[in-house]
Amino acid sequence: LADRMGAGPGDMILLMAGRQPRLNAWLSVMRTHVGELLELADPNELAFAFVTGFPLFEWNEDAKRWDSSHHPFTSPEDGQEAELDGEHLGDIKSKAYDLVCNGSELASGSIRIHNRQLQEKIFEILGHSKEETESRFGQILEAFEYGAPPHGGIAPGIDRLVAILCGSPSIRDVIAFPKTQSGTDLLFNAPTPVSQSQLDELSLRIVEQPE
Repeated sequence: LADRMGAGPGDMILLMAGRQPRLNAWLSVMRTHVGELLELADPNELAFAFVTGFPLFEWNEDAKRWDSSHHPFTSPEDGQEAELDGEHLGDIKSKAYDLVCNGSELASGSIRIHNRQLQEKIFEILGHSKEETESRFGQILEAFEYGAPPHGGIAPGIDRLVAILCGSPSIRDVIAFPKTQSGTDLLFNAPTPVSQSQLDELSLRIVEQPE
């Protein structure tokens, strides 16, 4: 194992076993923790990188189905559309991308699907019936028939960049009016209690959580 990994005196090899994608998440946490513990990264350096090559689908072990890794409107990589009819859906890559800085995600985006047949195939893989797909997404599917161009986007989180620049471990320290850990807004005293008339109007009821 040492020869295979190129390890020598003073090196440490960590082995982790588990199911994807949780395993990768824990490996990332471990890598970051070890890097901080051993002071392998310069805290004064801003290291930016784009992360690509995300899988299009992730297997949901609890529900026994495929879920979108990003969202159901993300386009697969060019040339992999035919693999949507195959058995190795987990090997299909997506046109998704993240911008990270010092290990923290600053922005996330993707190139979107603009073809109706491809979008319907994705919904089928995710377990949506034709009726459900038409009911929930019929408008966008119809819009594709009018010649929607290839399009995409990215959503930056400026608060995360500010937190990095300020050396803060939490974005709550740099947000003007952050919520508490319980989800309460102290400035506006929100959320406020909901009246019974409001619940009746929406046909909702509050169920008390058992002790």
